[in-house]
Amino acid sequence: MQQPPASRTLWTWWVCGLLLCASTINYMDRQTLANVSERITREFSLSEAQYGYLETAFGLAFATGALVFGIIADRTNVRFLYPAVLLLWSLMGFLTGFVETYLGLMLCRLLLGFFEAGHWPCALKTTHRLLPPENRTLGNSVLQSGTAIGAIVTPLIMLKMLTDAPGSWRPVFQIIAAVGSVWSILWFFSTRTEDLAPVPTVTAVDGESAVDQDTFLSAVFSRKFLIMVIMVVSINACWHLFRVWMPKFLQSGRGYDERSMLKFMFWYNTATDVGCISAGLLTRKLHQMGYSVHRSRTTAFGICAMLVALGGLIPWLSAGNLLFAVLMLVACGSLGLFPCYYTFSQELSTRHQGKVTGLLGTIAWCTSSPLHPLFGHIVDQTKSYDSGMALVCGLPVLAFLALITLWPAKEAEIP
Repeated sequence: MQQPPASRTLWTWWVCGLLLCASTINYMDRQTLANVSERITREFSLSEAQYGYLETAFGLAFATGALVFGIIADRTNVRFLYPAVLLLWSLMGFLTGFVETYLGLMLCRLLLGFFEAGHWPCALKTTHRLLPPENRTLGNSVLQSGTAIGAIVTPLIMLKMLTDAPGSWRPVFQIIAAVGSVWSILWFFSTRTEDLAPVPTVTAVDGESAVDQDTFLSAVFSRKFLIMVIMVVSINACWHLFRVWMPKFLQSGRGYDERSMLKFMFWYNTATDVGCISAGLLTRKLHQMGYSVHRSRTTAFGICAMLVALGGLIPWLSAGNLLFAVLMLVACGSLGLFPCYYTFSQELSTRHQGKVTGLLGTIAWCTSSPLHPLFGHIVDQTKSYDSGMALVCGLPVLAFLALITLWPAKEAEIP
């Protein structure tokens, strides 16, 4: 039975809300380690470089999983694939609470990264299938907003549960991981098989198959894909360096104690959420004012890139209100970049959306993950986090310049 338009719209945004929840669970499982990084470093007697290798293992596994699950997402029904990968990554997070060795910790991070990678091909195929182009940036903002909410909630849980006792961090991993089963039940009750099935193989357009025109190779060997590569490498290098090293930067680099750091991270991640949702709302407002879909997305991306560039001031900022203000602006911009990027990437292919998303995710993680041990080595040598963090804040501006100079002009003006 066909849903009435109003009912379908409500249902569509309800599903986007479930995507937000999945992103929240994804980031809670991921960020738990970063929020107890100082405890992990002490308990396992790790150097900064060894801690960096944990993140590299996670990232390279994520890179592999992004491509694997991208291919699977194009060939299977996302309604069934999505909860499967979510339950698997939740299991890896749960098992992390039991590890006793560095090798065990490394293995859990590897498998967590591999299965977490399935989230993005599944989620982006969902927004691509359910939302029209003018609403996709806002839908992707809602989806991406969950990462900020996960990062906000995790420090609050830490503040409640962490004690001075060794190992008090372990139950946190297990409690957070258990939430995934509840989401899976809601997902099955809220979605329909026909809405998320693979794209039909043949759709006739003037005697020629549309699928014949929409090939994976035509998407990858295009100017727009090159722009997406520059964009995804730039924004992920910045985002993940801050995600992994911010707690250590605040504690070891600026002298905050653990509780103060967790409170700081609460406000930082709140700011990322504000920036993420604002980017989606801005693109929708600009389109309503007469901007083309592309121009509205580009404008929002450029504003976010300029906010991130303010992070270049970090080496000259000591602990205090000015550092707080600058990092809040960086936070707003850094997550606001992602929903814009996702909607640009969704223009590359319909039938091969999963593979395109997966390949771009693989490129992003293969380039950003090796930064962590390198950054750790630099910190071990210089005892400072400042210069590396300041440098990566300029990368989104380079992505913005590539976007405005290389994107095909004719397509940029389509309403």
